[in-house]
Amino acid sequence: MNSRIVTSMLVGCVCLMSLCWAEDKSALPLPDPGNVTLTLDEYNRLVERAAKPPKKPDAAPLPYSIKHAGLKLKVENNGVMGSVELEGEVFHKGISKVPLTSGMTILDAHQNGKGVPLLQENGTHVALLPAGDFSISLDTGLPSRIDAGRASFSLPAPVAGSVQMSLLIPGEHTLANITPGVITSRKSENGHTAIEATLVPGQPANIWWATREVVAPAAPREVRFLADSKTLVSVSEAEMRIAVLADITMVQGETSTFQVQIPEGFEVTGVTGPTLDSAETQPKVVNVRPVGTTEPTHPYIFLTVSNPGLRSHQFLISMERSINDTKADAPFVSFKGAQRETGEVLVEGAGTMEITATEGGGLKRMDVKEANPYLRSLAHFPPQAAFRYHRQASEAPTLALSWVRFPDGSVLAAVAESADVTTMVTSEGKSLTEVKLTLKNQAQPFLKVSLPPGATILSAEVAGERVKPVQGADGNRVPLLRPGFRPNGSYTVSFVFMHSGAPFAKKGGADLSLPSMDIPISLLNWEVFLPERYKVKDFGGDVIAANRVPEPLREEGGMRAQLERDRGFYNNSSNVGARIQSPAGQMGGCVTDQTGAVVPNVQVTVTSSDNGMSRSTVTDASGHWAVLGMPSGNYKVKLDSRGFKTSVNNVRYDSSQPSMFGGVLSVGGTAETVEVTAEAPMINTTESSVSSLTLSGRNYSRVALLAPGAVSQNASANVMNLQKRVAGVLPVAIDVPRAGTSFSFVRPLVLDEETKVTFSYKSR
Repeated sequence: MNSRIVTSMLVGCVCLMSLCWAEDKSALPLPDPGNVTLTLDEYNRLVERAAKPPKKPDAAPLPYSIKHAGLKLKVENNGVMGSVELEGEVFHKGISKVPLTSGMTILDAHQNGKGVPLLQENGTHVALLPAGDFSISLDTGLPSRIDAGRASFSLPAPVAGSVQMSLLIPGEHTLANITPGVITSRKSENGHTAIEATLVPGQPANIWWATREVVAPAAPREVRFLADSKTLVSVSEAEMRIAVLADITMVQGETSTFQVQIPEGFEVTGVTGPTLDSAETQPKVVNVRPVGTTEPTHPYIFLTVSNPGLRSHQFLISMERSINDTKADAPFVSFKGAQRETGEVLVEGAGTMEITATEGGGLKRMDVKEANPYLRSLAHFPPQAAFRYHRQASEAPTLALSWVRFPDGSVLAAVAESADVTTMVTSEGKSLTEVKLTLKNQAQPFLKVSLPPGATILSAEVAGERVKPVQGADGNRVPLLRPGFRPNGSYTVSFVFMHSGAPFAKKGGADLSLPSMDIPISLLNWEVFLPERYKVKDFGGDVIAANRVPEPLREEGGMRAQLERDRGFYNNSSNVGARIQSPAGQMGGCVTDQTGAVVPNVQVTVTSSDNGMSRSTVTDASGHWAVLGMPSGNYKVKLDSRGFKTSVNNVRYDSSQPSMFGGVLSVGGTAETVEVTAEAPMINTTESSVSSLTLSGRNYSRVALLAPGAVSQNASANVMNLQKRVAGVLPVAIDVPRAGTSFSFVRPLVLDEETKVTFSYKSR
């Protein structure tokens, strides 16, 4: 491209730019002289831009804007006077017309202390304002309207971004309403009611109010009430506690607060009541007295009730204070302002102590049984004295207490009447032991069991239901109670443990140990079941062979334990030769096997041979059964149990002299039936029938007839039951011998000590 073409293009570009900026009066800077080289695309773009007209700036939709309107009005006589503050901005240059308000009477308008001219166009006041921000104040007035019971006026809200109004109305407790609009504040003082509200811009608001009449409060009636306080005084080793059950009866007037004087030195620990709303303790109440006189100060507790209109109130107040002496004065709680105060006082001592009470000041002694039953129900220990009083203005009741404390004696929480222990020993030397305790338990929750080394508890039961043993820091714990179980007599607790032991050789010696238990055991019976292949002798340890126990000890101990367990089930006569009687109309008995061991869970069916009436029951853990409401007559007693032959006994029953019937089951199939046509024997305590009694599940009278020393005998039902449990219940894998020999031992009076038996053996 030659220089002429470039020069022509530059001249054309300058001409186009001059046309584009022709409207702008300001001088444009001229480019430096010289040549400028442009591409064809840039030249075309400049030509295209020069051809477009310039964009004009957007104008405001309105020449003005009122941002906020604030109205301050006051009701005076028959009108409403006040001011309107308008804040806004004029956008257009020059002078613009700005509509301010309509529907109001404008008395004056000024801005920054200078007057503002106003025009009125179609009922609207218009101001002529220059461009920029403005703030105009209008003095205005409105007419009000008075109707029956209320006054009102209509307020045209200015068209603004927000409209706030404050209104002052004469009279206190004035009820005001604004529609549309929201009242944000209401305050009454100095004979006026001040209201602040937010109005809807551009909409007229209807404002009305009515002054409520304030009724002078009626003079309150004098409050009169009666107080009756029932006080329990409990003396312990280190503190004195009082529990006051107060009944308040309103006679006249109403009150929401009662003042209770707190005895000196006592601390309030609790206050309850069906109508009590709150209880607050005041440290001191000082009454102003004339100069030269004094009045003692007392702490008070203020009881506020939720319903003062009720005619009666009840409170339970608890207090306590520490004591370090053997004598003290019993306190008396007083209600301030009561027209009459009466009450009762009951004194009890915690633990073993003897309390001497000396009354005075109108206090009258009465029998403890005459005390109010609700007051006696608060006592935890046997009450030792009771009093009643009627407080007089001239004298106050006094009660001086002194006491002597005696050392407390230890009380057994639980005791085992007997312990039936069954141990099975395998050829590998392992032993499986079941301990059944017949307990009388007052409050002991666990049995501490100190197992031999290498032993583990597998299961435990309380009254026939499984429980979970607990591992403590100093040994194992077997629960003696379970949730929902409340024993009212003797019951059974059992647990099974396994000991690893040492394998048996062809010959040698072995020993077995029972754990120590932290409850006393009256009589321990131990049956040891050894495999048939081993011949044992030379028994030793701290047990006694059952056949070496003196006959009177075995019989009397067994009878005593048995009858204690059956107390309430059988009536024990004081005559040794008398039969064990049952309550009238109750038929019962005891079921054993051929070895004399009791058999539990036997299905017993009693059928009348005269009219066909039938009753059924099941034997308990001690083999006993009973049915009620049986008339005299002939009966068939059918006994069914798995592993035994069915037994049917024909008995003659006399309901006027009921007795305990004995039943014996023989090992065999359930399909076999043994019927005893003669009358079943009645168990009694005569010498001829002692041999049929069992001591804790074993017939020791039979054992006593054998040779001296630890003699062998057939396995009892306890061994067979333990074998069944190992096969299907206990979580162990152990080879239990099915054939073997049982040896029985006895140990009386066992208390938290280990029981051991030793023997020598050799393989047959």
